[in-house]
Amino acid sequence: MVGVGWGWWGGAMRIPLLRTSFAVSGALVGSLLLGACGARTAGSEAGGGGESKGPCEGVAAVGGSPVAGGSPTAGDGAAAGGERDGVRMVGLVERGTADGLPGGGVSATDPCVVAYEVTNQEAEPFTYTIRFSLLDDRGRAMSNTEETVASVGAGKTVRRTLEPGGYSADGMLDAGRVRILGVDRVPSDEAPASAGSCPASGLRLTADQGDAAMGLRVVGLHLENCGSRAYALEGYPVVQLIDAEHRPVDGVEILRGTDGIPMAGGDGGPPRPVTLRPGESAVSGLAWRNTTEFGEAVNVPYVRVRAEAGSAPVMVAPHLDLGTTGELGVRAWQKDETAPDGGTGESGSGRPGAQGPYGRPSSS
Repeated sequence: MVGVGWGWWGGAMRIPLLRTSFAVSGALVGSLLLGACGARTAGSEAGGGGESKGPCEGVAAVGGSPVAGGSPTAGDGAAAGGERDGVRMVGLVERGTADGLPGGGVSATDPCVVAYEVTNQEAEPFTYTIRFSLLDDRGRAMSNTEETVASVGAGKTVRRTLEPGGYSADGMLDAGRVRILGVDRVPSDEAPASAGSCPASGLRLTADQGDAAMGLRVVGLHLENCGSRAYALEGYPVVQLIDAEHRPVDGVEILRGTDGIPMAGGDGGPPRPVTLRPGESAVSGLAWRNTTEFGEAVNVPYVRVRAEAGSAPVMVAPHLDLGTTGELGVRAWQKDETAPDGGTGESGSGRPGAQGPYGRPSSS
C-alpha cells in the first residue's frame, strides 16, 4: 500500500461589514461632483471650458501599462480583470466613492482602490467566495487571495473593494493585475459559519481544502460544538451532491465508510457514539478516486452536508472530481483528539494545515 501524506486547511469566512449610509449637505454636492472620477466640468468661472479628470481616470492598466481615457467605472477594469459567475472587475475608483464600501486600499493616503461587483441572479440571498489571482507587471501570477461576500440579496448587485492583500508587492494600484480565478456561491441560509461565529444550533460544520495523491482524493469534514451544551451523535454525516446550478447530482453511489475506496484506509470498525462537550470537535471525511475510464467524468462543485438526519444543512464547496468511478466514501464521525484548541483541525497558533486526514497529524 502506498502511503499518502495529507495537509489540512482550516477555512474561515470573513463577513464584510454592512455598507454605511451617510447624508451629504447640499453645500458639498457640487464639490463632490467636481471631484468625481472622470467627471466633466462646464468650464471655469473665468469662462474657460474643458474637462477635469479625476485621479483614477486612465490608471486602470493591463500588464502595468496605463489605459488611456475612459472612466474605470465604465468598464475598463471589467475588460482587464474579466467577469465570471456574477462577479465583475470594475476597475479603479476614487477612495471618496469607496469609503462606504467594505474593504479598503493599501493606505488611507492612496487616492484609488480596486473595486469589483457581485450580482446575484438567484431568487434568494447567496454568499459568494471569490478567488483572485494577482499578477506582476509582465502578467505573471504572483499570488492568490480570497474574499467572501455574504448574503447578497436576490436580484441585487453589491460593490466591494479588495482588501490590502489584493494589491501587488510594489504597491501599484492596478486593476489590470487582478484576475478572477473562481467563484463559489451557496445559499446564504446554508453557508458555513465563519470563524468566531456560532450558528443557533450550537454546531459549526466546515470542510477543509483536502489533499490529493496517486489519484486518491480526501476532504475532511469538521463539526465543532460552539454552543453551551453537550452534543451526542453516532454514525455518518448525511451528504447530497449538488451541481453548479445547485441541482442534485444523480448516478453517484454514496458509500458508508471508505473501505471500498482503494488506498483510502480502513474505517477502524463500526461507528461509535461521540459526545462533544462545548469546545470539542468531531471529524469525518469524504474519499474518492479520480479515475477516468469509459464514460463521462463527473465533477461536483458542492456538497450539502447534515451532521445527522434532521440537522440543518450546510453547503460546502470541495469540488469533487469523481472521474468515472461513480462512488464517494463517507467516513463515520470520530472525536477529534488532535486539535489542541478544540477547533476544526487548526493548530493552536491558527496556522492551517497542521492536521492530516480525519484529524490525524500530517506526515507531509
